[in-house]
Amino acid sequence: MPPPPLLPRLSPTPPPLRARDRGGGALLSPARTRPPHLAAVARAKRKDEASFTDRILDYIEGGPKLRRWYGAPDLLPKDGGAEDDEDESQDAKLLGGHAFLFVGRIWRVTIDVEEPRDAVLVTDGDSEIGQMVILALILKRARIKALVKDKRSTEEAFGSYVECMVGDIEDKSFSKKALRGVRAVICPADDGFFSEPIDLKGVQHIVLLSQLAVYRNSGGLQAIMNNKLKKLAERDEEVVLASGIPSTVIRTGSLQSTPGGERGFNFTKVSIRKPSLPPGVAAMGRISKEDAATICVEALDGIPQNTLIFEVANGDEKVKDWKAWFAEQIKREEEIQ
Repeated sequence: MPPPPLLPRLSPTPPPLRARDRGGGALLSPARTRPPHLAAVARAKRKDEASFTDRILDYIEGGPKLRRWYGAPDLLPKDGGAEDDEDESQDAKLLGGHAFLFVGRIWRVTIDVEEPRDAVLVTDGDSEIGQMVILALILKRARIKALVKDKRSTEEAFGSYVECMVGDIEDKSFSKKALRGVRAVICPADDGFFSEPIDLKGVQHIVLLSQLAVYRNSGGLQAIMNNKLKKLAERDEEVVLASGIPSTVIRTGSLQSTPGGERGFNFTKVSIRKPSLPPGVAAMGRISKEDAATICVEALDGIPQNTLIFEVANGDEKVKDWKAWFAEQIKREEEIQ
């Protein structure tokens, strides 16, 4: 029987999520007392309008419609009636991490709003393996941001499940925007994402998929063809290891466009203290792109204290519980340190 297709048909509207699935509560709660300096300026146009605090919550949550998707309570007017037309223009807007209140004809109030860090940023989201990573994250109901070159095709493939980002990561303003609200970065390709200095402040975990072992083991014409990719992979690993951010570096065998989940795995532990060890399983091995994408996403559940590096290729070892597997590898690494 042929294996089921990797990409299931996605519904145009995301499934409802409970509030606890978002990885953190809302920053402003309708039940909390409004600070005096906000109360002085948050004047509703009509009795049945939501308060300024509630409108800020709406923008943080993505608007009234998304509030219901994500399980946040609906806003009710003071008289207990239903909300007015959801498409009605709003008085408050969230721009660049700040909240602005429109009173009369001018913007009068600015307060800092700390966006919750609950998103996962996927680099190279246009690539085949990048899209496999995105799909695996959708199935885990994660909030996803993706760096892409073709925004339209990605939006057609995943709809509102993914926030597509198009721009030059070397541009500081764009990189700041792309990393806003991001708790983890998955880099599924040796695309030189870390080749240029990037402000990663606030990022809690980096997952780097690397084929450095494959490039180092290639010879002849193949070595010449892989030379640029080898340098990018080496640079990415150097920057990640020196960043001080908890990192998981997954060195895979040659990536294959074959169905995942059909074979087991072979692993080789890599020590950053003994870089001269002989090549491991990745140098000559192969691995399905689907399997590699799965490992990247599963790595998010196991954040090392410093850095965890290992090589992997398809083999005979079956992994039934990735969370337990990563916990065991992290424990061993901490005992060595």
